[in-house]
Amino acid sequence: MNTTSRNATSSTAGPAAGTAVNPLLDAYALPRLTLPNRVVMAPMTRLRADRRAVPRPVMAEYYAQRAGAGLIVSEGIAPSPTGQQYLNQPGLFTEEQVEAWRRVTDAVHAAGGRIFAQIMHAGRNGHPANRQDGGVPLAPSAVRAPGPLHTLDGKVDSVVPRAMTTAEVRQAVTDHADAARAAIRAGFDGVEVHGANSYLPHQFLADNTNLRTDRYGGDTAGRIRFAVEVTEAVADAVGAERMGLRIAPGNPQFGMVERDPAPVYRELLAAVDPLGLAYLHVTDDPAYPALDDLRPRWSGTLVGNTGEHEETTPESAARLVADGRTDLVSVGRPYISNPDAVERIAAGIPWARIREKNFHYISGPRGYVDYPPAATAG
Repeated sequence: MNTTSRNATSSTAGPAAGTAVNPLLDAYALPRLTLPNRVVMAPMTRLRADRRAVPRPVMAEYYAQRAGAGLIVSEGIAPSPTGQQYLNQPGLFTEEQVEAWRRVTDAVHAAGGRIFAQIMHAGRNGHPANRQDGGVPLAPSAVRAPGPLHTLDGKVDSVVPRAMTTAEVRQAVTDHADAARAAIRAGFDGVEVHGANSYLPHQFLADNTNLRTDRYGGDTAGRIRFAVEVTEAVADAVGAERMGLRIAPGNPQFGMVERDPAPVYRELLAAVDPLGLAYLHVTDDPAYPALDDLRPRWSGTLVGNTGEHEETTPESAARLVADGRTDLVSVGRPYISNPDAVERIAAGIPWARIREKNFHYISGPRGYVDYPPAATAG
């Protein structure tokens, strides 16, 4: 197993710098950033933007509260109206959105943090009621997503997406690159392309959602083509050293089927590894142990996530790093109720449980910015 990644030549501050015995508390060097610890706040859908997909002021407070993470990866941000999944999902396709995101990134940086924007195109997961233009969702093929879907007016049945033309596939590539440029203008330290968990690049990769017979379907080379083109376009737009790619091989979330993920993802990594990305973000799955299979095939920084199939704890996260399975660990749900997740690790304080599970995805501060740090929790 390759346990020395290209971007980790100065990866750890070691005990002499911080007397840290927990590997999660070691510093780590990405190409353009030095992270003070190895905990990454994973992207989580929270839906606090307005109906124009403009981030609200409370979002700056939310992210700034969590600036102690080594790196924050934002919630999924729509790169275009076509890519929207929810009306109150934030976007990066208007200047008003860019300016609002600038207030978020300024707040994070003022609190000493670092933040990447996750670019997330919904593909077939969209719905006319959740798009500003009211359009039918576009996808690799006309394969309906399992429903129901959430809208501001309640749950609705999913719709059959329209299969993308070649021109629309190319436009989606351009939209990702344009959103990446907008993210840098908005003050983000970098961007992550969401190629996992049933979103558009994943829909091109999977067996059941890509029935195309053109150059974007068929054999493995065709299935990976969209993901490769998006990665190359974003890397060209903002610099590979400012870009991460997230994948979730074999993840069945939202009806995805990948009968044999290994050959597809091995070929994908072979195509994008030479670009020198800031990191690869991998969600592991018991059916296909992607972390173990892909680690020796990736020469750069690897961010590991196991939260889809097991509860992430400080102990399990530390083991991933200590065992050399990953360089950084992304943590999702614990960051809802623990804005000071890293500080709690350092102090040996257990992570707090989520109080109210019905307040993850609604507007307003409740269940969002009202979880106190351990120092003030009563």
